[in-house]
Amino acid sequence: MDDLLPRLRALIVERAGEPAVLRELDSATLPAGDTMVAVSHSGLNYKDALAVSGRSGVLRRHPMVTGIDLAGRVITGGGPTLRVGDSVFATGHGLGEDHFGGHATLARLPGDWLQALPQGCDAAWAMGVGTAGLTAALAIDALEEHGLRPGERPVLVSGAGGGVGSISVLLLAAAGYRVTAVSGR
Repeated sequence: MDDLLPRLRALIVERAGEPAVLRELDSATLPAGDTMVAVSHSGLNYKDALAVSGRSGVLRRHPMVTGIDLAGRVITGGGPTLRVGDSVFATGHGLGEDHFGGHATLARLPGDWLQALPQGCDAAWAMGVGTAGLTAALAIDALEEHGLRPGERPVLVSGAGGGVGSISVLLLAAAGYRVTAVSGR
């Protein structure tokens, strides 16, 4: 079956302290999982920048394909809710840290790590929003679940110059919150 898969090219850090290199790999080197995704997009996050440059502190094992998020189409498997051909994304679960990540043309992972892309959204949009956008949206959801409402009081966003912070400022302002942004930059 691996003969039918597209070529696997990946940005991989082979040894600790070395920068990532672009390699063609055998798909048999992919970790276990019930779902194969043809990756079309992945972000370049702060953690990824550290990893690809050979800086320590991100990768938990070697060799490792970098990329803490990915988006693409299911080509085999899919788990209980997804089907072949579905557009999906994944973030978290140790992608690009402990499990081969999204800086590759193929990824094999458990289907329950994947989410279907929302209707009307594509892989480029998902990775544009990326892990930072998802984290910001989840944080705002949690604040609202604990009673925060627009107009009640200002919201302070620390780290507003970073990915999560800057997107939090944008989302909060768009929702009608008065936002105070703090950054060390």
